[in-house]
Amino acid sequence: MTKRKTGGRFRPFADPKVAAVFESYPAPVRARLMALRETIFDVAEATEGVGAIEETLKWGQPAYLTTESGSGTTIRLAGTPEGGHGLYVHCQTTLVDNYRALYDGVFRFEGNRAVLFDAGDRPPKAALEHCIRMALTYKLKGKAEKRR
Repeated sequence: MTKRKTGGRFRPFADPKVAAVFESYPAPVRARLMALRETIFDVAEATEGVGAIEETLKWGQPAYLTTESGSGTTIRLAGTPEGGHGLYVHCQTTLVDNYRALYDGVFRFEGNRAVLFDAGDRPPKAALEHCIRMALTYKLKGKAEKRR
C-alpha cells in the first residue's frame, strides 16, 4: 500500500524488488525517477476513472499499471546510459505520437516508446502531468467510443 508524500518523503514501496531497482541507480538518477514516480501516483489519484495504481517490475523496470480500472497502458521508468531517465509506454500505442504533436520542442522522444530527459532537465509540470494522464486513461477513449 502506498501513502501520499508527506514532509518531503516519498511513498513507501510495497514491493522490495521495485525498491531494489530504484536503489541500483546513482543518487541523482534515483532522485529524478522517484520524483517521476510520485507524479504518476499523484496524477492517478487526481484523475477520475483511473483508480489504484499497481507498482511492479516489467522487463526489470519499475512499471505502473491501472490494474483496478483497466483505464490505461503501462508506464515504465528507467535511467538512460547517458545519465538521464525516461518515461516509457507501450510502443504499439499512439501515445508518443500524440506527445510529440503536443510537446515537440518541450520534450525529447525515443521512437514511439519514450519521453527522455537529460540529467539537468526540469520538465514543465503541467505538460508532464498531461502526458502521464494520457497514458493512465489511454484505454478509456476506446471504451467511450464503443459505447456510442
